[in-house]
Amino acid sequence: MATTGIGTETGAIIATPTPPKESGGANVRGIVLPLGLAAIVLVGWQLAVTLGHIPPVILPSPVSITRYIIERYDILLMHAVPTTLESAASFVLATLLGIALAIIITYSQIAREALYPNLVFFQLIPKIALAPLFIIWLGIGSQSRIAFSVFIAFFPVVIATTAGFANVDKGMLRLCRALTASEWQIFTSVRFPAALPHIFSGMKIAITLAIIGVIIGEFITAQAGLGYLIIFATARADTEISMAAIVVLCICGLLLYGLVALGESIANRFYSADNS
Repeated sequence: MATTGIGTETGAIIATPTPPKESGGANVRGIVLPLGLAAIVLVGWQLAVTLGHIPPVILPSPVSITRYIIERYDILLMHAVPTTLESAASFVLATLLGIALAIIITYSQIAREALYPNLVFFQLIPKIALAPLFIIWLGIGSQSRIAFSVFIAFFPVVIATTAGFANVDKGMLRLCRALTASEWQIFTSVRFPAALPHIFSGMKIAITLAIIGVIIGEFITAQAGLGYLIIFATARADTEISMAAIVVLCICGLLLYGLVALGESIANRFYSADNS
């Protein structure tokens, strides 16, 4: 249910959907069930490797991977830092670009008719086929990896944000205009807060795509990073190092995803506080 408030000085109207409250049991279940399933998978994996006498070059056990991470954490951390920083930078740029394009599409009929079909067309192109072109255009440095990552990550933000701006209550918009609110007041107080759930949904997809884009770039050109470490270890048939790098990559991805979820929680509380 939406809550509304009218600023006494600016005349701005705020309409922000109030997120439903979850019970404590649901929160606990949301943590216990995924962790329980992960534990079952890891135990089954360990038993399969041990009882099946699978050689480490084919599939190392979770215990051996964990031992390697603990023993060589310094090397893994050294490679995790550039991957994480480039992924974060790509995500921020993709988010800003996606929101900017969504605003243009929302407020300009000509831009919407010109841009939207082309955005969909570019999404149909296999992204990995374009990775070598970014290296030719921008070189073998981090610029090419970040640019390629932004290229594949901004589209979900554009689509989700555009949908959020379009799904604002039309009656609320008419009320704002009847109260002589400016377009900027309508955007900051109505459209943007109402679109936040859609925006963060797109951002959650974008952060995963940003990591994928950076890893693909590291597969091709990098001399550091988790993608480079995975390729290097695979060439030496050292599956243990590859799996350890993948585990660390998953941890980095979860941390970045968690930051996005934290940002969503802060934004919801901020606008809820404004409305109270």
